[in-house]
Amino acid sequence: MSQPQILLVDDEKAILKLLQTVLAKEGYTEVDSVESAEEAIEACRSKSYDLIILDVMLPGKSGFEAAPFIREWTAAPILFLTARSTDLDKLTGFAIGGDDYIIKPFNPLEVIARLKVHLRRTTGSGSPGSLPAKRASIQEIYDFGYFIVDGTAKELTVNGSAVDCPAQVFQLLLFLCRHPNRVFSKDELYERVWGESAFRDDNTVMVHIHRIRERIERNPAKPEFLLTVRGLGYKLVRRGAEP
Repeated sequence: MSQPQILLVDDEKAILKLLQTVLAKEGYTEVDSVESAEEAIEACRSKSYDLIILDVMLPGKSGFEAAPFIREWTAAPILFLTARSTDLDKLTGFAIGGDDYIIKPFNPLEVIARLKVHLRRTTGSGSPGSLPAKRASIQEIYDFGYFIVDGTAKELTVNGSAVDCPAQVFQLLLFLCRHPNRVFSKDELYERVWGESAFRDDNTVMVHIHRIRERIERNPAKPEFLLTVRGLGYKLVRRGAEP
């Protein structure tokens, strides 16, 4: 049996230590902690979490600003942690993808109680050590007819055959699959997939777009799926999906 994977995000080390201690006493040992929104986004890119406790007031991006980026990579419950208690703040938190709102100062036992409720809702059990070896997860499969992207298994199938796809190329393709028919500029793609802290190279997006087309298009020189919108950017469409 495997443990629920939990991510704590707060720039106050004392709060992180308090939450880690309480979680450990309750039997939750698979707990990661970071101190900024940027680190949280990167953590969610590289690992699958079952629940995220996210502080709102963070240096750089706030928790509210980070939540939509985190939602690109995970459907795990997000519990906002903040001293801001107005109805508008709460509504904002829920509107941008939050699942719960915990006001500072908080009772650690209340945090545990809410955590268990959300884990029970999303995984079937709120108890540590209760998840099956293959943890429950949302199936993320995008079928374009000629090719299929399995975001859960991290696999690309083209015309019935598995196709090797480097990690960063796959992440860009997966991001586009999550937003079909939407135009993204090179800058938007760079920020959403590589992150603001990455070393920026104007050719990075173009090179990866080319690599995606080499894999998913019948004729990369005349793309059917991953189209260039002149002067605006790129979009992934379903037109021509049937062979």
